[in-house]
Amino acid sequence: MKEFELKYGCNPNQKPARIFMHDNSDLPIEILCGRPGYINFLDAFNSWQLVKELKEALGIPAATSFKHVSPTSAALALPMSEQLKRACFVQDVKGLDDSPMACAYARARGTDRMSSFGDWIALSDTCDATTAKLVRREVSDGIIAPGYTPEALEILKKKRNGSYNIVKIDPNFVPDPIERKQVFGITFEQGRNNFKINAKLLEKIVTKNKTLPQNAVRDLIVSLITLKYTQSNSVCFAVDGQAIGVGAGQQSRIHCTRLAGNKADFWHLRQHPKVLDLPFLKTVGRPERDNAIDVYLGEDSEEVLADGVWQTLFSQRPEPFTREEKKAYLSTIKGVALGSDAFFPFGDNIERAYRSGVSYVAQPGGSVRDDNVIEVCDKYNMVMAFTGMRLFHH
Repeated sequence: MKEFELKYGCNPNQKPARIFMHDNSDLPIEILCGRPGYINFLDAFNSWQLVKELKEALGIPAATSFKHVSPTSAALALPMSEQLKRACFVQDVKGLDDSPMACAYARARGTDRMSSFGDWIALSDTCDATTAKLVRREVSDGIIAPGYTPEALEILKKKRNGSYNIVKIDPNFVPDPIERKQVFGITFEQGRNNFKINAKLLEKIVTKNKTLPQNAVRDLIVSLITLKYTQSNSVCFAVDGQAIGVGAGQQSRIHCTRLAGNKADFWHLRQHPKVLDLPFLKTVGRPERDNAIDVYLGEDSEEVLADGVWQTLFSQRPEPFTREEKKAYLSTIKGVALGSDAFFPFGDNIERAYRSGVSYVAQPGGSVRDDNVIEVCDKYNMVMAFTGMRLFHH
């Protein structure tokens, strides 16, 4: 297939629209079902690069959940505890423990379920039936993977009454080293960001504490590769092999850190017994549960606990989750990794990161206030590596 005609571009008024290869070669994809759109393909090709690089860097299958050209999360195929399964709404999925790919997607989708609603999915490895069953029951726009088992493909083709977008990509495709795009009729050209992110990038530790365990190295690599495909400015919190808070596209870095930190906090709070044991009515679907949990954990919890409201969601009125209780629970969290796509200009970013359990930091360095940032890290006994590599993505 030399080109694929799209229904329209970013918006319905933007016609004509198509994807094609600059050198007139065949597209490296097969569309197995559906008719993906312009934004679908932006998500598909960015998300595929992310999971491909995670697999290459760490040797573990990976999945990501994308929305509007940024990841809501990315995760490695690591085993899931029963608590984690409950937090991700996958405790009922049969065969989950036997499917690395399903575990990876369950983690990625379960991290920020509000943002993942209507996501685009990328898998580093072949989609099996267990993963397909998990995908089928979520609200999603499409999926890209290097392959699908016959059973998985049959399951996915039934989604959305047979119109679900399923894309197969050639895993051996190597893009042109030069990439181009047009803005206002003017062509931009640059070399692709082929920089490889690995453990060597973390060798320049600038803090007093220089102990960087292997799990922290893994999590920092997850964070940095996620940032490589996240709209800048961006920061990413990661732990246990998954991105748990992504702050994307903010003009101020402290706003990125606050946004990502708040998402990471919500991720941890979702695993608190008060949330895991919320007495939802069986008639309440997963999207409605996601929204209720989001409000319950926020500052306006009375919106779901008020008389006349809680009865539509719960079999009994939940106890409020007080600010003091949340703060006490979050104070026990340690060992979180934080990556930034550019330097931290002020120590306030580290102060905010500390409140979300950050113990390990990776950032390019190069700010005139590096000494201040290092000083704040030392105050909290954090480990910080200067990578020397900026990861802007636009």
